[in-house]
Amino acid sequence: MRIGIFFGGPAREREISYAGGKTAYENIDKALFTPVLVFVDSLGNFILTDESTLYHAGIRAFYPGPAFREGGFEVYIESLQQQLSQAELEALMHGIGTPIQPQDFKKYFDFAFIILHGPDCEDGAIQGLMEWHKMPYMGPGLLGSAVSIDKILQNEQIARANGQQKKMKVVRWEEWNGGDVNTIFEAAKAAVGLPIVVKAPHQGSSIGVAIVKEDSASAFAAAMNQCFFSLEIKSDDWKSWSEAEKHAFVQRIGNLDESIGYPVVIQETGETIYHPIDLIEKLDSSLFSSRVSLLSVNAEDQVLLEEFMTGQEFSCGVIQDDDGTVIALPPTEIAKMDENQTFDFKTKYKLNVTRKFIPVRTVLENNQKIQYNIALVFEKLGMNAVARIDGFLTPDGRILLHDPNTLPGMSPTSLIFKQMAEIGLDVTHAITYLIRQSLRERIRTGKDTVHLRQLLAALDAKIEQKLSELTFQSVEFEATTEAYMEVRRTFSQLSASGKVKPTAVLKISDEEKYELPVSLLFKDTIEDVLEMVSQPLHPLIEETREKAKNITRRFVG
Repeated sequence: MRIGIFFGGPAREREISYAGGKTAYENIDKALFTPVLVFVDSLGNFILTDESTLYHAGIRAFYPGPAFREGGFEVYIESLQQQLSQAELEALMHGIGTPIQPQDFKKYFDFAFIILHGPDCEDGAIQGLMEWHKMPYMGPGLLGSAVSIDKILQNEQIARANGQQKKMKVVRWEEWNGGDVNTIFEAAKAAVGLPIVVKAPHQGSSIGVAIVKEDSASAFAAAMNQCFFSLEIKSDDWKSWSEAEKHAFVQRIGNLDESIGYPVVIQETGETIYHPIDLIEKLDSSLFSSRVSLLSVNAEDQVLLEEFMTGQEFSCGVIQDDDGTVIALPPTEIAKMDENQTFDFKTKYKLNVTRKFIPVRTVLENNQKIQYNIALVFEKLGMNAVARIDGFLTPDGRILLHDPNTLPGMSPTSLIFKQMAEIGLDVTHAITYLIRQSLRERIRTGKDTVHLRQLLAALDAKIEQKLSELTFQSVEFEATTEAYMEVRRTFSQLSASGKVKPTAVLKISDEEKYELPVSLLFKDTIEDVLEMVSQPLHPLIEETREKAKNITRRFVG
């Protein structure tokens, strides 16, 4: 099967998607699939590309690339859309590959492996495009995607599904813009208390999340503006800055992990600004008396306020057996090393500020209760194939869920892969599962049924043939960090070849060696491995493996 790996996209999480494209490409089973890379730019263009595109510091490094760093600014393509003619844009796309149209997808691949995040990517938009063109795709379908992108709607639906009670309040832009901050803040405290969790309802990867801990209207205003993707610049501040400080400020606006992104609208005039150079010129023009208000063209229209939850934070993946039976994976507890640390984009992806425990450090019954609620919400919200749902186990034993994620991030050590490893699937097997089960779920929609059944039958035959032809290879390593990192890379490469069934053997001494289960290759440190290698299997993991034995047998043998 030819698998179109879709990565990039228009959302603020595009760099996470970019990293996920590399994971999928490197780990997809080469004996079963032919990967076809499809870069999706932030203007919505689909570009066939090659593997060289994956090995850059980020998207801006190759598209639009160094030739378009006017004034020393790194920009995404949307900052150039007013400058480039259609012919110039076409030339830029051809510089990294071949632009294609959705009606031609079937010429290049048989299945769309979507690793796109956020609005237009997880909300049913691209899923609907695929269904219109009869292209099977990875992940939940239209209903589950549409519900799970909207944090306000999902809160309401989760409450209907499992009866959970969580305080929340919604503030609309019309209410906020020009409204009295103190009045809104007092109403927020009355509704949800302090601290207040402030969320942009359509973002993921902890973008657009802030926590107001102190009784401060100014801190509340800053959090609200952050989540509305609004930014205020005081004229006196701007005039006092050096050229280098101005340069750094307008560049930071374009960094999607820390600010509102271009293009921006100057609210006082309604003018749209696409490029950092143009923003500097406008702000230097002295046309604004006291302050300038900037608003992202992709600003949120509402902001969600929630009560601050205390307890053990967890994340739990969900998969399905062939017949559609829902299986919640062992949940991962995410324990912050510093309890005062806000779990935002930077701490989530760039800093080592958490420890992860599988399952949650609590009694078996609580872990079972987490799995029950996760599976229930997965079904009731109309999801299928795969999802990841987060939540809290409160000190009094309640399970409070939030933020279903229908296209989980895909770094090699993402939580979904760690949890699938607990039932015996490495990243390569997990990707094969995602393709096969998503194909199975597309068949259930009753569209292009005969063709999809043929694809599924051919894939199953190929999987069975591959398993019968595998050779076994043992990879021995010493108990050091460097050796552990290297054996994980080697293991992944061997598995992705589709020709070898690798086994990792930890050598403590000539007399003491351990053949590691796949799950121990997904621990954060070699110290975690050494701590767990001789421990008995947790009963929850044993239970989950039993539930998932048909899945493991199908893909591992």
